[in-house]
Amino acid sequence: MFVAIAFVFAAPLIAALLLTRSGWRPEKTRNYGTLVQPPVDVAAAPVTLASGGKLDWRDRQWHWSLLALPNGECAAPCQERLAELVRMRITLNRNAERLRLVYVGAPLPADAANALKPMVQASADDAALEAWRAQRPGDVALALVDPNGLLMLRYAAGYDAAQLRGDVVKVVH
Repeated sequence: MFVAIAFVFAAPLIAALLLTRSGWRPEKTRNYGTLVQPPVDVAAAPVTLASGGKLDWRDRQWHWSLLALPNGECAAPCQERLAELVRMRITLNRNAERLRLVYVGAPLPADAANALKPMVQASADDAALEAWRAQRPGDVALALVDPNGLLMLRYAAGYDAAQLRGDVVKVVH
């Protein structure tokens, strides 16, 4: 009887070990964004905030950062995508404070910047974030950075905001 009980508990562990050793990975994951494997440390990437200070990637208050990375100028369609991010953040309710929205690109017009608060405007001081930007001019790509400054997920231009919200909810709750 003891051996049967031990086998019931050990069998899933043995199966998982064998699958892992064989290199098997599930084809479909639960996250919508593309998992960056291995995570990229962006903590050394210098980003200057519009207020003049530097962005502190390592956050002691455990805030995640969602970077909006446009390619070139951010015209009306790009600004609408940014407004969609602000609305998505509001739907997080009491956990909204745990997600910091950072626009890293060409300066926005003053009226657009005011409409997009609490999104923070910033500019990259070097090319460290260029690989994660949208490919086409006017598009916006996203990158989700954890509180330790590790880029964990990326979202190509044309992302679905509802599915993005699903990923964000998992990390901020």
